[in-house]
Amino acid sequence: MGLGACSSLGLSSDPTYGDPDHDQMYKNGSVVSDSGGFDILGGEKKKTDQFGIAVNGYLWRATLDTISFMPIASADPFGGIITTDWYSAANNPNERLKLNVFILDRDLRADGVKVTVFRQTKGVDGAWTDADVAPTTGSSLEEAILTRARQIKLAQRDMK
Repeated sequence: MGLGACSSLGLSSDPTYGDPDHDQMYKNGSVVSDSGGFDILGGEKKKTDQFGIAVNGYLWRATLDTISFMPIASADPFGGIITTDWYSAANNPNERLKLNVFILDRDLRADGVKVTVFRQTKGVDGAWTDADVAPTTGSSLEEAILTRARQIKLAQRDMK
């Protein structure tokens, strides 16, 4: 009944269909700007060459390569967060590690990755308890990720 009432106004179902002015105005999906929208915090929208992820692709791939020996609990390419599950090395079953890796930038930069390491040890009662982590462990992993990212970038450049 509601749709039938619109026909009494003499309107077609799409009054702008085929209108070149309308099509040009919405060519990028927005009447707000030619780039298809605007950034609510100001500035220009950043375009990326990496489809499917919102972080630096080299850092993302390098992180996955570097921590590939650990089980991945979750990976969010839009937020740039990779979380591992607990991992115990075969030669040290009474200690386990867990990582949170944050990719902080779309650019390949030295401060574009942050690694947080959690460590637990198993007591004589079999319960896991939190343990201190050497302060250099996280930064060593960050350096390994950055080194691998540079290698991936150079290899890709050499293939072109």
